[in-house]
Amino acid sequence: MNTESDAVNQEKSANLNFYTIRVALIVALGGFLMGFDASVISGVVKFIEPEFQLSKIELGWSVASLALTATFAMLVSGPLSDKIGRKRVLQLAAILFALSALLSALAPSFVILVIARMLGGLGVGAALIIAPIYIAEISPAQKRGFMVSFNQLNIVIGISVAFFSNYVILQLANSSADWLVALNLSQYQWRWMLGVEFIPAIIYFLALFIVPESPRWQMMNQQVGAATETLRKTLTATEAQQLIGEISTNDQFNSEKNSQQLALTESVKQLLSPKLRLVLLVGVAIAILQQITGINSVFFYAPMIFEQTGLGTDAAFMQAVYVGLTNLVFTLVAIAVIDKLGRKPLLVIGVSGIALCMFTLAYGFNSASYQLTTELIAPLPEQIQQSLLALVGQTFSQEQEFKQALLVVLNQEQFQQYQSELTLSAITINSQLILLAILAFVACFAISLGPVMWVLFSELFPNQIRGIAIALVGLINSAVSFLVQLLFPWQLAQLGAAWTFAGYGIFAALGLLIILKWLPETKGKSLEALEKELCR
Repeated sequence: MNTESDAVNQEKSANLNFYTIRVALIVALGGFLMGFDASVISGVVKFIEPEFQLSKIELGWSVASLALTATFAMLVSGPLSDKIGRKRVLQLAAILFALSALLSALAPSFVILVIARMLGGLGVGAALIIAPIYIAEISPAQKRGFMVSFNQLNIVIGISVAFFSNYVILQLANSSADWLVALNLSQYQWRWMLGVEFIPAIIYFLALFIVPESPRWQMMNQQVGAATETLRKTLTATEAQQLIGEISTNDQFNSEKNSQQLALTESVKQLLSPKLRLVLLVGVAIAILQQITGINSVFFYAPMIFEQTGLGTDAAFMQAVYVGLTNLVFTLVAIAVIDKLGRKPLLVIGVSGIALCMFTLAYGFNSASYQLTTELIAPLPEQIQQSLLALVGQTFSQEQEFKQALLVVLNQEQFQQYQSELTLSAITINSQLILLAILAFVACFAISLGPVMWVLFSELFPNQIRGIAIALVGLINSAVSFLVQLLFPWQLAQLGAAWTFAGYGIFAALGLLIILKWLPETKGKSLEALEKELCR
């Protein structure tokens, strides 16, 4: 009898786990769309710069505009989800992704393209904040890190698929197949790169209809019966009832009112209270660190970075695919060990590696040399060739030194038109070192700041203000991301790659010190237990 009873319990437990994982995976599709939408632009920048005749800041704006509205969405999506529910906000995000994809693909001008990207940014901000909140609120404590990491895994898959999709479209554009010619793929490469996102966006919107509302949101809105029913799909009846009791007691402990939500001003006041000083400090520090170490410079400008080493377009796009695959593999590693090793050890290992890789990149680009030959300038117009003959045979050890020499022999208009092409042609660099350093950087990020940040955000803050707290740190994270994306093309042009990557390395080293000194460990504890431990 005991054997039969154990078998029944094991089967029931497996069914509960399957249901929870299925729901978490559906919700985490928002992460896929976020990763795809953000990274697909990496293949587009090469085409829109000449088509719309963009300056470097305008080029940066085409990439960073998404992060700008994502920042706004992060600010409002948390409180909005507290009011109307996590599920409805995610459905709204899916609609925004679909609209952005269509409008981006059809954009007749740079301004319309930016508007379309900003619409997508609203979806990115909402999905980035609400998906991990939802998954954390429906997951058992012992599996929360693993399941919240689904969202980061989907972001990574989205990034990888975007890189691969761009590469495939680039290759198909060279085909003479009738059906590809009919699609005008060779003429509208970048438009197809942006438009394919419409399909997964619609799938996500429809899939969310079979997902229940967050049980903790239901409890905060006094829907005890609905919360109990939802939890019984993810926990045993006894565990569900016990957790309902914990949530009820915890809510009463944190509120002087018999109310499920705090007013916005009260939420902000509680967030800034002395008892939350540590968790707020850690949250803000990690939010800044994740972006200021340059991850989105690599993800959103990968082909541009690899072309800086003198690679052709096809090779640069292929190496961007390697970046996506590395990100995917090491995110899987992080998911496998995050609930075993803990959050802090992963961050210490990963951020240490990030600093080392960035300093290696700075060394690699600083060691490059630049030399023009008659063969390199032969394809250029005769007037430009004649101007450049004075530099043929000279070797320059710094990128900026080479560009200053170009400015001496070319007028400003000629320099703007040819400096990028000439720099890429003239460079001699250890491209293998650059590739290995970038892949190692992505690997270090993928096992640490990538998945761990969102797990920490879903754990550190109390239930009642989790929405607004994550909105705040997400806002800071997105604001830093916007600045990094906006300035990166300008930094490469004005400071050079070596100083740009060295700056990222310095920020990583500073972040490591903060992690070692102040970051608490959160693995294996219920959200309610963490609140009592950290917020006092």
